[in-house]
Amino acid sequence: MTPLASQQTLAIDFATRRADFRKLHEAGFFVIPNPWDAGTARYLRSLGFKALATTSSGFAFTQGLPDAEWAISRDAALKHIASIVAAVPDIPINADFESGYAHEPEAVAENVRLCIATGVAGLSIEDATGNPNQPLYDLPLAVEKIAAARAAIDASGSGVLLTARAEAHLVGHPDPLRESIRRLVAYAEAGADVLFAPGPSTRADIEAIVAAVRPRPVNILLFSSDGPTLPELADIGVRRVSVGSGLARAAWTGFLNAARTLANESSMAGFDNAVTFGELNKFFHKDHAERQ
Repeated sequence: MTPLASQQTLAIDFATRRADFRKLHEAGFFVIPNPWDAGTARYLRSLGFKALATTSSGFAFTQGLPDAEWAISRDAALKHIASIVAAVPDIPINADFESGYAHEPEAVAENVRLCIATGVAGLSIEDATGNPNQPLYDLPLAVEKIAAARAAIDASGSGVLLTARAEAHLVGHPDPLRESIRRLVAYAEAGADVLFAPGPSTRADIEAIVAAVRPRPVNILLFSSDGPTLPELADIGVRRVSVGSGLARAAWTGFLNAARTLANESSMAGFDNAVTFGELNKFFHKDHAERQ
C-alpha cells in the first residue's frame, strides 16, 4: 500500500468510527469504559464494548503524577490519546481533554484541532480551572471555550462529538446540582453534543439533569455500585455511562494490597487471587496474532 493510500484508508477509518460513535448517541444506552494504556484498551475491546474513553487520572497515575492539568502537558496528553486510538483502530475513542489545556478560547480551539488530528471520535472539555481559589471558570468564559471547541470541530469537518462537562459536584460547589444544570444548559446552547456532570449519584439528581438538557444525550459517571443500576440509568434516559478512573483504581487496589502485604508481612499472600501469567500472556498472544 502506498503512503497516500495508507493515509486515505486511515481517514476513512476515522470517519467510520466517528459516524459509529455519533450513532451510538442517537438512541439507546451504552457503557464507555476508560482504559489507561494500550493493553487495557485491547482487553476492553475483546469484551465487546462499542466505544472507549481515555482517563486523564488513569494516565497521570502511570506517570507518577497527580490528575492535574499542570502535571500532564498538552503534548503528553495528545501522545497518550493517539496511542489509545492506535491500539484499537476499529473502536471509537473519546478523549478526556481536561479543560482544553488552555484558558483562552482561541488556544482551546487550536488544541482541539490537534486532538482531532489524533483520530478521536469525540472529546470532552470541562470547566474546572485547577485553581482552588476559583475552582470553576466563570460561566461566560466557560461558554466561550465550549463555543470555540465547537467552531474548531465544525471547521475540521470531522464530525467529532463534543462533550461539555460541568464540574460543580467535584469541586465542592455549595449547590452543585443547580449549578451543574445551569452550566449544562448553557453548554448545550453553545453547541455541545453531549452533557456530562460527574458526581450525581441519586436517581432524582440524575433525572433532573436528563430532563434539563433533553433531548441532548447525557453521560453519567459511575463511582461505585451505590445508586441506580445500569438498567435503571437506561430507564431514566441516560445515554452513556463512563467509569473515569474506576478501572485504574481497581487495578491499583490489587497492586497496593499485594505490595503492602509483601512489604509489611513479607508474604506472597497478596498474589493468591491474581490473574495468572499464563492467562494474560495467552490473551495477548492471541490478540497480537489477530492483528497481523
